[in-house]
Parts: sequence; structure tokens; C-alpha cells
Amino acid sequence: MKPTLQAVADAVGVSRSTVSNAYSRPDQLSAALRERILGAARQLGYPGPNPTARSLRRGFVGSIGVLFTSQLSYAFTDPFAVRFLAGVGEAAERHGTSMLLVPLSRAEPDARRAVENAAVDGFCVYCVADEEWALEVIRARGLPYVSTAARDDAGLDERFVGIDERAAARSVATHVAGLGHRRVALLADSVLPDAPAGPLALSGVDQVPHPTTHGRLAGFADAFADVGVGWAELTLVNAPDNSRQAAAAAVAGLFDRPTPPTAVLAGSDVLALGVLDVLAERPAGNRPPVSVTGFDDVPEAASAGLTTVRQPAEEKGRIAAELLLDPPADAAAGHVLLPTALVVRTSTGPVPRS
Repeated sequence: MKPTLQAVADAVGVSRSTVSNAYSRPDQLSAALRERILGAARQLGYPGPNPTARSLRRGFVGSIGVLFTSQLSYAFTDPFAVRFLAGVGEAAERHGTSMLLVPLSRAEPDARRAVENAAVDGFCVYCVADEEWALEVIRARGLPYVSTAARDDAGLDERFVGIDERAAARSVATHVAGLGHRRVALLADSVLPDAPAGPLALSGVDQVPHPTTHGRLAGFADAFADVGVGWAELTLVNAPDNSRQAAAAAVAGLFDRPTPPTAVLAGSDVLALGVLDVLAERPAGNRPPVSVTGFDDVPEAASAGLTTVRQPAEEKGRIAAELLLDPPADAAAGHVLLPTALVVRTSTGPVPRS
């Protein structure tokens, strides 16, 4: 028999409403009392009030949640997110359900409550910097989820759709290394929580917590290690978020160094486009011939002549929703690795001769 709210109330010696407030109105309780209630709930295995049951008193809501670590506007402005969500929406419509966007850009306690209280039948964990806490909350609620970020500790029964980030990143970095580039900058967003814009000193890529960013930086590093360029010789640059403006701020001054990079490998097309903006704004006589690469192959990449890695955004979203709404009986079939392709355009070329 599943533990109930009343069982927690009896264990702590408080009323049912006090237990309910510990989840939905924590400001009504002292921190010590709330922790006693949550501790008793964990010990009993009680996952917390079911928002679905509270609101509709039925077994399903008819909505799936999409988690991402960013502002809500990101879902409507980031070109890859737009295409990914279009795929999710296509599958949701086919199954007669809806979609709830759950941005997690707030402090973790508030973000945690957003996941705890979202009235959904399951979650698509799209882009969460440190997703383990979110997965713990989802599991405690007993809801299914699909992740788009590969994790080393993921169980065989966990549903996943994504790409081999490291191998895909290595392919574009191998292309750049093959053109002779050795003074290289790696540009990524939110490399570390609250890290400032600009060059960032890290002893190694293992310090990067975000699984997607970690995979792409590791792939870049692998390719340059193959040609004798170690991690310490690469310039790591942090952008506070995945936007052209953030990328431009991050690389400001990078090309005025005595030995500027001859190539910039960006963790997304949006960041790469920001680098191209900076280069285009420089006077013609002070514009270094820098090779720039991106990742994703968003629509604007082609018009900008951007060398990048193509991944199927809409298919990724569609399959994520299908795995959530119509899970396969075979657990192995719930782990989908999508293909990628290196797309070479005019933004990359041989290293300039001294």
C-alpha cells in the first residue's frame, strides 16, 4: 500500500494541512518543521501531493512537461529549441495531448517546486544543466521521463534520445585541425554556473558539469590531442548564455591579443554566429582570417556559410515525445541515438601563413 499524506502527518504529529503546506506553501512553516516533515516523507517513501489528483482527481492530465534551464523566452527565440519543440508538439498532437513548458532558470528550491507541482503525465528533460536533482524529483513523483542528454550513470531502462555529442564534436574539430589550426579557442555557454564572460581557466574538461557542454568540449579536445595540442594549450571561452550577444561579449578582445586564435570552435551555431558578428564589425584592415565552426545546423547557418555539425532537431523532439507517450515494450528500444553529419561551408579554411 502506498504511503499517504495522513501517514506522514501521523509520523510527525501534525495535521494533514500542515504536511500539505510543507510542499505547496513552505513559507507558512519554520524551516525546521518543514525539514522534519520532508524527512519523514522520504523515510516512508511518500512522494508528495500529486498535483494531478489535486486538480482533476483523475488518473491523467493530458499534458507532458518539457524542462529546460533557461528563461521561458528561450523556447521561442532559440532556433534549435523552436525546431525541437515543433517535433514534440507534432507527436503530442498525434496522441491528443498538450505540452507544458517548465523553465528552470530560477534558484534550485523554486525550480524544484516547479517540477514537483507541474500537472503533467511525464517529462521531457530537454536541456537541464545539472539534471540529477530534477530526475530525483520526477522519480519521487513516479512519473516517466525521457532525457536528451546522455549520462554515464543512466540505467538501461531509462528512456533517452540524443546524439553522440563527443564524436560529433570531434568530427568538426578534426576538420579544423586538418586545416592546420593549432591556436584554437573553444567557445561554450554556461561552462560553469555563474562564470563570467570571457576566457576561463579550467584544469580539464571533467570540471564541466553540463553533460552536453562536457561532451562537445571533450570531443573538441580529443581531436586536438590527436595532433599534439593539449587541453592547456587551448583557450576556453565562456558565454553566459546561448545567444549571439553573449558570444560577442565573450570573445571581445580575443582577436586583439598578440597571438590571437586562428580558429574558434563554438558549442552551438548561435554562439558561432555571434563570433562572425564580431569579426564582421571589425575594420577591413583589422579583420583577422579566423575559421569559425558551430553545432546544430540551424537555418541561418547555411546563409552565413557556417561550417557546423548537423543534428535532426525536429526528429529529436518527435522521438522524445513518442518515447514518453507510447513507450516501447523493449527497454533497449527506448534508447535512441540519432545520426549527425559534418557540414563544411566557407567559414573554415586553411590556417593563414605567417
